[in-house]
Amino acid sequence: MNKSKIAGIAFNVPDNVITNHDLEEMMDTTDEWIQTRSGIKERRWVKPGIANSDLALPACKEAIQNAGINPDDIDAIVVGTVTSDFNFPGMAPIIQQKLGISGHVPAYDISAACSAFIYLLEIGDQYIKSGKYKNILLIGSDIMSTIIERTPEGRATGVLFGDGSGAVVLQASNDDSGILSTHLFADGKGVEHLGAKAPGSFFNPLRIDEQIVADRHHLPVQNGREVFKNAVKRMPESIEVALKENNLHIDDVKLVIAHQANRRILEACAKRMNLPIEKMFINIHKYGNTTAATIPIAICEALEQNKFAKGDTIILTAFGAGYTWASAAIRW
Repeated sequence: MNKSKIAGIAFNVPDNVITNHDLEEMMDTTDEWIQTRSGIKERRWVKPGIANSDLALPACKEAIQNAGINPDDIDAIVVGTVTSDFNFPGMAPIIQQKLGISGHVPAYDISAACSAFIYLLEIGDQYIKSGKYKNILLIGSDIMSTIIERTPEGRATGVLFGDGSGAVVLQASNDDSGILSTHLFADGKGVEHLGAKAPGSFFNPLRIDEQIVADRHHLPVQNGREVFKNAVKRMPESIEVALKENNLHIDDVKLVIAHQANRRILEACAKRMNLPIEKMFINIHKYGNTTAATIPIAICEALEQNKFAKGDTIILTAFGAGYTWASAAIRW
């Protein structure tokens, strides 16, 4: 059976930097309030007219180049996002078209919110293991600035999110490098605590109308206390599953790269696992929560900072709406 590895990886964020000070008047908040509660100092927001696929395209091109292949070598495209260009179709066929891929390769989206990137890894890993495809493009990308409420009423959620995109190319491994295991979980009891209802078929016969907008159902809502409580429980649990699956101890792990939702969540997870905070990669202060893109962005930056190297074992973990959560063990 084949083993898959990340053969190419890249990320892209908008040039438009939004600091906490930029939000003070917009959302009636303060830099201190935001940093104390989240650890975020700034985030990137796309400018009007930029779609999610526009943001993702440079990351896709660079990941493909880094993998040593051409766009026409891609056998499948899978995108994880909650902010696709359109309500439908999905973003993956749009990426296929923008990359100029001539073949009629499968291209589809999944919706697993902040856990999407690890969900993508499991999908791609299984395709490679089965031998069905040789080069798989996986994209975690979101432009949350287009769905948050930029007013004082929306500040509790609005200050948290940024825009970003990450892409990887999976190929069969020809050495010891590779995805060791992936582990996906969900609990639908958490649906009510994090998400955006509209536009949705729940609102029958219209998916969205003036009343739905007036009731703010089209905006993301979050029960911060419940999300925090579950995130700091589920991510360490999923890491333990990955360690046990591969007969590893946390001391064997060079770096933990967790979904960047809130610095306090990351610190609480590290404490629960007796993990030195230096082994928990953190870059939320620069980008905020970029949803499906946080982990690939963090992997790229950790590599740039020499936080891990070839042969090292890293653990990925995430928690998001659904609830969904996940972990992956990788030997780089």
